[in-house]
Order: sequence, then structure tokens, then C-alpha cells
Amino acid sequence: MASPEEAKLDLFLQWLQVNGAQFRGCHIKYCDCNKGFGIFSSDNTHEDGVLLVVPLDLAITPMRVLQDPLIGAECRAMFEEGEVDDRFLMILFLTVERLRKNSSWKPYLDMLPTTFGNPLWFTDDELLELRGTALYRATELRKKDLLTVYEDKVKDLVKKLLVLGGDSESDVCFEDFLWANSIFWSRALNLPLPHSYVFPQIQEDQEKEISCSVDKSSEFSTSNTYSGEPINENDGKRFEAQGSETGVNGVTSTSRQGETVWVEGLLPGIDFCNHDLKAVATWEVDGTGSITEVPLSMYLISALQSPFPVEKEISISYGNKGNEELLYLYGFIVDNNPDDYLMIHYPGEALQDISFSDFKGQLLVAQNAAMRCLLPKNLLDRGFFPGGSSNNKAKNTCEADRICNFSWSGYRRTPSYLSKLVFPEDFMTALRTIAMREDEVSKVSSMLEELVGSEGERQPSETEIRTAVWEACGDSGALQLLVDLLQKKMMDLEESSGTEDCDAALLENALIIGSPEQQTSAETNDIAQHKLMSRNTWSSIVYRRGQKQLTRLFLNEAEHALQLSLSEGN
Repeated sequence: MASPEEAKLDLFLQWLQVNGAQFRGCHIKYCDCNKGFGIFSSDNTHEDGVLLVVPLDLAITPMRVLQDPLIGAECRAMFEEGEVDDRFLMILFLTVERLRKNSSWKPYLDMLPTTFGNPLWFTDDELLELRGTALYRATELRKKDLLTVYEDKVKDLVKKLLVLGGDSESDVCFEDFLWANSIFWSRALNLPLPHSYVFPQIQEDQEKEISCSVDKSSEFSTSNTYSGEPINENDGKRFEAQGSETGVNGVTSTSRQGETVWVEGLLPGIDFCNHDLKAVATWEVDGTGSITEVPLSMYLISALQSPFPVEKEISISYGNKGNEELLYLYGFIVDNNPDDYLMIHYPGEALQDISFSDFKGQLLVAQNAAMRCLLPKNLLDRGFFPGGSSNNKAKNTCEADRICNFSWSGYRRTPSYLSKLVFPEDFMTALRTIAMREDEVSKVSSMLEELVGSEGERQPSETEIRTAVWEACGDSGALQLLVDLLQKKMMDLEESSGTEDCDAALLENALIIGSPEQQTSAETNDIAQHKLMSRNTWSSIVYRRGQKQLTRLFLNEAEHALQLSLSEGN
């Protein structure tokens, strides 16, 4: 007798094939309770390396929602009035289709996960494991925002759309909306579609009208960003088109040079590829059918030079993402992630309490200074204490960015440590400005007055202002402030969960439990030396341990740079 997973898969494969999908060198099968379904190689791989072809007509996009025969008219009215944005449309559509009893998307929707490993789905105890990290506060704010959107907008709207679709019995709950939100953010991709496909009728007035409505901001936007932290909604797409330099969100963000329209959407079939740092496949869009013989299709193609071994999982890369982003958007982490990063920021609200806040605020704006910085792990490879190979993607941009005139008056000299300083110059510029003492503020003001002249003949340039600030105060004040910020970050991280070594000990003895049944079995076997924990708890500990490690390493860099700057009079 077929298992529930096999039964769902059989119906889905039939649905894909009826709708024109072609498996040319792969098949879908169930992996496990953590990964769900995946795509695996078969023994009939084509010579051209094409593994799977799916018509673009199967994609769930904003245009698909607006053209839906049951709810399209209502959605279009809201969309054109600017009440909802394109992402909200797709999340709304997924919510409605999940509840509709006779949804034509049921074979696909039944294949999708029902729970997720991202923090929005954590239990209260699991969420506490994130205390002190950027994700803890972000998750609290995000869930509160989603609850507000659900109560104020989604609940009544979904009921209305269900009635329009002839379904008045289904009831909606917050979990339905949360599910749709997680499906979108973990599976949506940027599709580079031919302009003629998105706009089959060349009606410029209609294009302009829709384009204007896309650009309107919406208070009900379901953006997956959170204030003050590094997760960026544009980076939150599961895949990025191969060979493209940029992916622009929105149904009418067009590049007329290539007649391409970037559209966010879900494409059933290809979206079952799982992530691996060493991806073995990529995807591309075939507008004309010249490669796949299926016009207007997306295809999965091998990235290997040699044929796949049979039953090898076909993985793709979701991009160079740190564990913070992977956990927040996709619900998993990569142990010892080479793309991990640390975010440091100076709180904007604290500016009001510093001396000469108005003057310093003006200087920050004039210098285009950054109040936060992203510190990728691989920056450390060229710092004072490199721990890895120098063969990395981190470029020595800090020195290149600091094209300040270090000899304005001959008082300051170029620091000897400049080539080893791993902290971005835009952030150092902000810290120098914030840390200026009263006498240094006076020096900067005097130097800039000389440039401006008594009649205010001209305004000083950004470089001139940065040079004046450097001339007046050097690096020591900024580096001391940076050390303070990193120490505060470490205190926050360790306050609830202890040191990096504490986390390492927990992970060394961890026994990951995937279900209540497994937990009962493990307890029965009396595995006393192990610490039973859920997959979510394990992911949280790995993530926070990595944040502590990076904070410690960058703190070492900042403290050493501070010592050097003081010894050199900078």
C-alpha cells in the first residue's frame, strides 16, 4: 500500500504531466521529514543536460491572480487602487486556494510542507533559544505585524473571495495566512519573462496604469524584512536567474533593452530543488523554445561536466547567504557556513543623546555615512588574525574606499594598519563623526568654514568633509566606539545562553528529535549522555554560536586596531 507521501506525489506527477511538464533526466521523491521532497537524477539524462522542463503557464504570479476567473476581478480592483501589492496578491491567492475544496492547484498545494523551520513557527521555548540575537526581536515584530495584517485585512477578505469562488463553508484561521506567507518567501523566485508574455496585448495605457499601481506603497504589504537588521526582501528569493545581474521585483519592472520583465512567482516542480553550497544544477528560462523545444518554459539544467550518478540529489544554490538569512527565510542553517556574517549597527535613537547631535547629524548626511555594517566571515582572512585561506571573495575595499587626503595639514599620516582594517570605511566614517569630542567638533567646523569661505561661495564635497573629520579626530575614538558596540553585542548574545563554549557543549551532546514519537523512543532507550532537542532548537544554537564566534573574532580585530591607532597617534 502506498504511503501518504507516495500517494500525494503520484497525483502531483500526473498533474504536472497533464499541464505540459517534462521529466528528462530526473524524478521527484520524498527525502525525509526535514527536507521533504527533492529532485533526484534518473538513468535517462539527456545529452544537453536538461533535466526538467516546466511551462511558465504553471507559474503562480501576480498576473495569474489578476486573471483568475473566480477572484481576479476583485483582486484587480484592490490592486489598481493600491490597496495591495503584488506579493500580497500571491500570498492571498495561496491562502484562498489552500481553503478552496475544489482548487485546481490541489495536487501541487498538497505536496507543499505544512510546517516550517523558520522562527515564525517556533514554539515559545524554541524561540527563547534565539534571545540576544537579531532574529529574536525580528521574529517578534514580524509575527505581530502578520497578526495585525490578518485581523485587519486578510480574514474578511479571504472569506469574501471564498464566497465569490462558490465556497461559503470553509473557515480561515491565522495559520492559513502564516502558511501562505512562509510558502511564498521560501519558494518564490524572480522570473525573467519575455515582455510579450507578460503583456500579450500591446496596450501602453494599460501597462502604464498597472505600472503606477505597482509602485504605490501598501500599508498591508507582506514584506519579509525587519527593521534594523540585514535581512533584505530582495535577497529573500530562493533562486536567482542565471546570467542576470539584477532581479527587480514587481510585475512591471521592465528592462526594455532585453524585452524582459522580472516577475516574482512560484513554479511547481522546479521549486522542489533543495539547497547545497556545491550546487549541481541551475535553472534558466527558455522564451523561444530553442533549447527545450517548449516555448515559454523554465528548465533545470546540469552544472556538471560529467553525467549524474543515478539517484543523486539534484541541488541548486539559494545564493551566498548567512545562517541568519537562511533560518529566517527558509528555516534551515548550514553548520560552519562560509557565508555567515555579523551585522553591527549604531542605534539611530542614540544620536539624540550625544553632544552636538544636530551638527553631527548634518555631517553624517553630508558624508553618506553608514549607521550599520555587514561583516562577512571571509573579511577576517585579510585582517590582523587571518584564520583561513586567502583565497576568498572578500575584496580589500576598505583601503580603496579611504581616498581621504591624509595630509590636509600634515598632522595626520596614513595609518600603517590601513590594509589590515576589515571594517568598512562608510561605517568608520559614521563612528568617527559620532565619537568626536568638543574640541574636535570645533576643528572640523573651522576647517569647513575655510573651504566654504566668508561668502559661502561653495559647499564642501563629501570627500573634503570626510578628510576634515579624519584630520580632526583620527581613528581611535571610532575604534573605541566600535569595541564598545561589539562588547555590547557579545553581552546580549551571552546573557541568556552563556558563552560560545556552552553552545559547543550543547551541540556536541545533541540528539535531534524530529517528532514526539522519536522523543518517546529516545527517552525509553535512556540515552542519558545526550541532550534531546528539536531541529529548531539545534538550528538556533548553531546560529547563535556562529554569531558569538564572529563577534569574538571581529572584536579581536577592533581591539588590535585600537591599540595600533593609539600608538600611532591616530
